[in-house]
Amino acid sequence: MSSEDGRRIYEELGVKPLINAAGNVTLIGGSRVPDRVLEAVAQANRYYVDMEELLKKSGEYIAGVFGAEAAFVTSGCGAALALGAAACVSGSDPEKMERMPDTTGMKNEILIQKRQRYSYDRCLTIFGAKLVEVGDEEGTTAAQLEAAITDRTAALHYFAPGGGEGVLPVEEVIRVGKARGVPVLVDAAAQLFPLELMKRYTGLGADLVCYGAKYFGSFHSTGILCGRKALVDAAFRHCFIGFEAGRYRGIGRPLKVDRQGIIAVVVALRDWLVMDHAARLAEHERKGGVILRAIEGMPHVTAEWTPDSRSLSSGVRVTLDEKGLGKTAVQVIQALREGTPGIWTRGGGNWFLLATSPMFDGEEQVVARRLREVLIGGR
Repeated sequence: MSSEDGRRIYEELGVKPLINAAGNVTLIGGSRVPDRVLEAVAQANRYYVDMEELLKKSGEYIAGVFGAEAAFVTSGCGAALALGAAACVSGSDPEKMERMPDTTGMKNEILIQKRQRYSYDRCLTIFGAKLVEVGDEEGTTAAQLEAAITDRTAALHYFAPGGGEGVLPVEEVIRVGKARGVPVLVDAAAQLFPLELMKRYTGLGADLVCYGAKYFGSFHSTGILCGRKALVDAAFRHCFIGFEAGRYRGIGRPLKVDRQGIIAVVVALRDWLVMDHAARLAEHERKGGVILRAIEGMPHVTAEWTPDSRSLSSGVRVTLDEKGLGKTAVQVIQALREGTPGIWTRGGGNWFLLATSPMFDGEEQVVARRLREVLIGGR
């Protein structure tokens, strides 16, 4: 299928196709799926399979990649968080599983550092768990975390990579969890490059770790839950297959994954491990160079190549002298988005970042031209 064919599919519905210069953003579709993955999915579509067998066999491979005892594919990282939290609350107790989301009388509290609160932590609560903040805006100490653990504590949560003043490092959270016999659940959604990151959290002893498979080239709607076998098995019993198999009336039936998505995760993951990442990063920078040259020397505009250590949002950071240019960064972002073609980017204050990693070949030329038009139009 040509790019024009793809464009027409959306335009026939009255939907405007966009160029992604923002990153793996859910609002605009999340991921760029390589042709090889799409070809494998098309081939897999030819046959039906026993979904429980597929989930378990693919999970064995995935667990090995992440250095975990067990794993399985989920419908995104958010689903992995929800199923992981459910497993920490109920374990493999059928009575508790079937009573959820009513968690009255269960260990249903998940501790989270006050300074680690973030929008996606809501995923942890949808099956009946309750978040309990530890510490304050100044930070959290190990003593505070230990003191907050009670007989109602189901898990400790950590949002990777962490960092920041007053935030306990993941090593300390895991130490506290191990000492008190409380599992640690890590949201490591995008912690997939450099490759050694993929075994970091299980290697440190985290009990459950969640990833977004979109970050290594799978479908936007796929993720991974991996970790200690007993908890992964409990989460598996909650998932849609545990429900459909008729053994347990688990809570995760809405979080269904199709066989094509599972294959996409496996193929994308295999390719990610053997990919020439140096060449991939060089291509990102080459595209950035095209954009930089288009606005080089432009008054009131400063631009520089800004690499992302995780390789997800490497791009050109553009900073504006808004008064001199006669246009704000917000106005430029909006003009790019509303133009033809629409270009979606992100920023803050007087700057914005044009991420080149999600761009298809040739789109950097379009972005460079449109950016120049918008900036010149502001003077």
